[in-house]
Amino acid sequence: IDAGTMSPFEHGEVFVLEDGGECDLDLGNYERFLGVSLTSRSNLTTGKVYQLVIERERRGDYLGKTVQVVPHIVDVIQEWVLDVAKVP
Repeated sequence: IDAGTMSPFEHGEVFVLEDGGECDLDLGNYERFLGVSLTSRSNLTTGKVYQLVIERERRGDYLGKTVQVVPHIVDVIQEWVLDVAKVP
């Protein structure tokens, strides 16, 4: 979903991150509260998670096994959070 096309009446205002990424205003509030500059990498969505899982499946990372929420989806989320947490 492109945050720029979402209705502000239903979803609130769009917040534009330093790198031009558009996200929910909540992320902007977190950015101001924490005193940090966030990027679009800080905005994790279900679509991004599923896209990564699909790419891994097509690459053969799961060796033909059935993709499941646990462990595959959970692993992607954990990896994403840990990766973003490394960025100062």
